[in-house]
Amino acid sequence: MKAPVAGTSIAYDVRGSGPPVLFLHAFPLTLRMWDAQARALEGTHQVVRFDARGFGGTPPGDGLLTMERIADDAVALLDHLGLSKAVVCGLSMGGYAAFALMRRHPERVKGLVFADTRTAPDSPEGKRSRSAQADTVRREGPPGIADAFLQKAVGETTRKERPEVVARIKEMILAASARGIVDALAGLAARADSGPTLREIKVPTLVVCGAEDALTPVADAEAIQRGIPGSRLELIPKAGHLSSLEDPAAFNAALAGFLAAVPR
Repeated sequence: MKAPVAGTSIAYDVRGSGPPVLFLHAFPLTLRMWDAQARALEGTHQVVRFDARGFGGTPPGDGLLTMERIADDAVALLDHLGLSKAVVCGLSMGGYAAFALMRRHPERVKGLVFADTRTAPDSPEGKRSRSAQADTVRREGPPGIADAFLQKAVGETTRKERPEVVARIKEMILAASARGIVDALAGLAARADSGPTLREIKVPTLVVCGAEDALTPVADAEAIQRGIPGSRLELIPKAGHLSSLEDPAAFNAALAGFLAAVPR
């Protein structure tokens, strides 16, 4: 399905009925990363997912893909669907966008799930690394960064024991547009410090982290949980940065338990 949003056509999927849950995908993946969550929740919730600009079925935008742009597109999609509020679940880049959504549109957020993400902006070294990745993608396309990304993002246990998961993630990366990846890398490098946002969060919040996450390790998740009164932290054993894909059963159990406690 497609929704006309701010000069483009956003590819999205909606299924099920009940309280809405909006999923924001990781870099450089697509809404398909949430397939297992959609299947698990569609009997009890309205599951909304979309492809950020330049990924999946959504064409690239006209410049860097900021976290604020993703947040605004998410709210425009809620408007298109006639939804006033949703629980927002974001992983990695999706988590950064969820922080931006909370800052810009707090009245649209009924609850939050921050998975494998952090509040801190990129360091100077991190920004240089993203710039180098962008140069590689301009020269070689998505295959130029796929294997290096998988080595860092996927947990050791998954790489050793679940090759089919690694293959599925790689397929999503290779399907991304080079322009989308380059724009997202620029937006990730330019993202704001979300540390001050923590004290503004008053809605029910779950923090999830793969125990083997090397990109946004458990310490980052603990810092988010400490900064949001009443929030809960769930660790996913034997999963890395893409915990919802690496162990969907454990991730879904944590998510379902949290959603059951969010007031309707």
